[in-house]
Amino acid sequence: MPPEQAPAPVSFLQAFWFWLKLGFISFGGPAGQIAVMHEELVVRRRWISEKRFLHALNYCMVLPGPEAQQLATYIGWLMHRTWGGIVAGALFVLPSLFILVALSWLYMAYGNVPLVAGLFYGIKPAVTAIVLQAAHRIGSRALKNRTLWGLAAASFVAILGLKVPFPAIVAIAAVIGHVGGRIAPQQFQVGGGHGNASPSDGSALIDDHTPTPAHARFQMTRLVQVLVMGVLLWALPMVALTALKGWDHTLTQMGWFFTKAAMLTFGGAYAVLPYVYQGAVDHYHWLTPAQMIDGLALGETTPGPLIMVVSFVGFVGGYAQALFGTDRLFLAGALAAAVVTWFTFLPSFLFILAGGPVVESTHNDLKFTAPLTAITAAVVGVILNLAVFFGYHVLWPHGLSAQLDGVSALIALAAAVALFKYKRNVIHVIAACALVGLALKTVGV
Repeated sequence: MPPEQAPAPVSFLQAFWFWLKLGFISFGGPAGQIAVMHEELVVRRRWISEKRFLHALNYCMVLPGPEAQQLATYIGWLMHRTWGGIVAGALFVLPSLFILVALSWLYMAYGNVPLVAGLFYGIKPAVTAIVLQAAHRIGSRALKNRTLWGLAAASFVAILGLKVPFPAIVAIAAVIGHVGGRIAPQQFQVGGGHGNASPSDGSALIDDHTPTPAHARFQMTRLVQVLVMGVLLWALPMVALTALKGWDHTLTQMGWFFTKAAMLTFGGAYAVLPYVYQGAVDHYHWLTPAQMIDGLALGETTPGPLIMVVSFVGFVGGYAQALFGTDRLFLAGALAAAVVTWFTFLPSFLFILAGGPVVESTHNDLKFTAPLTAITAAVVGVILNLAVFFGYHVLWPHGLSAQLDGVSALIALAAAVALFKYKRNVIHVIAACALVGLALKTVGV
């Protein structure tokens, strides 16, 4: 195909099969998922140009929620209207949901089997190193001056030492960024960190100068329709749960809690996990700290957004509380996982379908605002706190007064060396540590 020739139009069915495939191969966290989409959509298939791809990505980067899933929703919507966006976004999530429900059931039903226990003994220290790497990765990109370093340090002290709730930290950081952006704007001018890729060869189906399709042009009536539909899709299940089960029932509280969590996922899943811990572990007691660490390990080894770990939280909470009796534990867990997933991802679809036409009205790159820059800096401190939390529960499983688990410490150190020095893939590190843990438990360590 000559470089100047655009690819043939893509049917809805062709796009459907691509988005389904993407849902099963989207490993590697947001960076890996975005890289896969870039390679497939910009370079290989040329469905969208480099500039339009980055324009959409910049918008998704400033939204709360999983940016890779939102980017898939955006491109699907741009290509095939509302249903294209819904299908693209849903297929990015559904394979992971089904896989995690199955793994969660195996974990709850057979978690005490020596084979499973051995695997998780090796995985938990690896997860501690992975979270530490996440703090380093985001911090190296976001903390470009002393002001932002100070915000990160303050958020770390606030959440670890003062037990300040995560939403309060986000709100305070946003205010600091808003005020600081006016007083000292140069301190809050930090880029998004994804860099600029080279242009793709040849024209694309949605090219730099392709006119915005009619459905993607801003219309106030359409915006109102999308917002009303979004509110109804949130309110009707919430009202039904409240009417059938009551406000204090586990399923209702899960819906409400994860609605709030969905609005706080600035900086990715690692940023909101401390909030999920505060609620799911400390406040509601849906699961234990050890179970939460195991859930993150499962989330790291399955496709889809890492925030899908919330479906594990839902499954374990519903299963452990036997919401429908001891003879229907799987049903309780699966329904709770579905409820949690619905309320977590619904806002992401709403942000894209409502905000997309506004974004398409200009093709200039969007920039991080000062409040979002400050929030990102604060998030670094929050993630570092998460690493401390994991380290405490993994290395001193019986409390600081008990003996250090030296074997777990060595596994965590080895995982950190593999990640930081040798830049090994997260999945490879988890797999290797799982096998080490299994071998150690087999020989009775």
